[in-house]
This record gives sequence, structure tokens and C-alpha cells, in this order.
Amino acid sequence: MKMQLVSGLLLLLSIGIGAQDEIDFNPKALSSELGKVSDTSGPLLLEIQIPKSLADKNPIQGKYFALEYQQGDSPISFIYVGRVNSCRAGGCLVSPEKNETGLSEYFDYFVLFDKEAVVRQVKVYNYQATHGHEITAKGWLKQFVGFNGNNSLTVGKEIDGISGATISVYGITADIEGKCLLLKEILVKN
Repeated sequence: MKMQLVSGLLLLLSIGIGAQDEIDFNPKALSSELGKVSDTSGPLLLEIQIPKSLADKNPIQGKYFALEYQQGDSPISFIYVGRVNSCRAGGCLVSPEKNETGLSEYFDYFVLFDKEAVVRQVKVYNYQATHGHEITAKGWLKQFVGFNGNNSLTVGKEIDGISGATISVYGITADIEGKCLLLKEILVKN
């Protein structure tokens, strides 16, 4: 029995169940998308520090960046790169606060915003969950383009649900809505 338990643990460790990599805050997909929407080359990504008063109310698994262009202009002024926790074998965990073990499936994504904090593009670039990968489709993610935080996003109304991807759909929808609103607050404070 003890040998089976040790073998099982080694198997779990070898396949990486629960192992969460660090978020790649400058993925190749981000550079590629910035190149498509801008005639400028290589904008600088400057991390935006979240004021403590907002950070305490809005814990996040990600970072905001402002883009600084050497020359030329672009419709993209801000970026959010972050992670959404999804399901795992022992159950579904939507928020990291509810996840005592720190182990869950997840996906990493970025949102491109214009200077008014309006969503211009969303891309999932690292999907590490066993179900719900349908949310990575470019056509489905286009639903968020134009979102400005002045209204709420409701799955089944403004955002199409996807059978078999319910947790991922709700997770990314809530995260994008929250990050858009937080960016607007940051801009007001700064």
C-alpha cells in the first residue's frame, strides 16, 4: 500500500499536476499582436504600480503596463497580462483566495486597451486546463472588444456561453470586467 502511494505521488509530480508556472508577462504572442496593431517597432512596456488603496481592495494575479512609443502612434495604450484559475480534479476554484492549496488549472491571457481603457483585443496565450479551451478562439474573444466598463458583462446576454467551458467563460468574463474597471480607477488616481 505504501509503495502504491509513493508511486502515485511520483506520477503526479512527474506529470506536473498542480504545478503552476510563473506568469510570462511578455509572451511572444503579445509582441506579435502589438506589431499587428501598430506601425511602430518595439514599444517599451512600463509596469503600472497599483496604488495601495486600490491594491488592497482588488488583489490580482497579473500586471498592468503602459506602452511608451519611441516614435509613431498606436491605438493601444495599456495592457493587462494575468491569470485566471479554472478547474482541477478535486473541484473548481474560480478565485485564488478560495484556493488554500494553491493548486488549480489555469490560463494566462492579455487584454489590449486604448487610452480610454476600452478593450481593443483579448488573447489567451497559455491555456493550462483540461476543459474549456474553446475560449481561446479568436472569434469568441472578439465579444469583449469595445467593452468600456460602463455596463456589466453577463454570460448568456452580452457574452455567449460555451457548453463544456462554463467555468472558463465565467472566469475570463469576470476577470476582464474587473480589470477594465480597475484600470479606469488607476487612471483616475494617477
